[in-house]
Amino acid sequence: MSKINKNTIFLFLSAAFLILLDQATKLLVKGFVFGGITLNGMRIGESISVIGDFLQITYVENSGMALGITFGAGKIFLSIFSIIASIGLAYYLYKLEGFSIWVRIGVMLIFAGAFGNLIDRVFYGIFFNESPLFYGRVVDFIQVDIPDINFWNIHYTHFPVFNVADSCVSVGVVLLLIVHKKIPTFNDVFKKQIESDKPPENTVDNI
Repeated sequence: MSKINKNTIFLFLSAAFLILLDQATKLLVKGFVFGGITLNGMRIGESISVIGDFLQITYVENSGMALGITFGAGKIFLSIFSIIASIGLAYYLYKLEGFSIWVRIGVMLIFAGAFGNLIDRVFYGIFFNESPLFYGRVVDFIQVDIPDINFWNIHYTHFPVFNVADSCVSVGVVLLLIVHKKIPTFNDVFKKQIESDKPPENTVDNI
């Protein structure tokens, strides 16, 4: 088994930092009581202005996907899908060792965002005594004002409220779109791994 190189370790450490940042900001907004420590968070629907009406901290929760997108198959299926996706992304990131660093950064960002929201869905319900395991709601709080959009039955006065994890996923997807020509196929990734795992051929001199 080949050793994990320093770049791969750095990418996973970066993902861990982003996940911790995501969770820390969510807990600051939601508040918590743990180990004798009490932090009073915001009320659902409460807003705090950061830059006028353009940027506000608005506490909302959603049981769907990123940016409040709903998932019709049910909450438990979304949570299970999130677990499988996170494991798959982590494994894919590990297998991308040796390929374009920009592709790897994009995958790392998507993995960090997926895992950050996964923690909310799987554990927040029981941690806050609100719902069973796998039925937690994702905490969103970043609200950005945009020009009013009125198109058919679509009406927006601000961008959907999001969080740090959503930002990671969005930036990761955009980055992969920019460098899409450098994204290797799954066959390329695993073929390279198989070839690197082959033992060197032994040569025997004829006597």
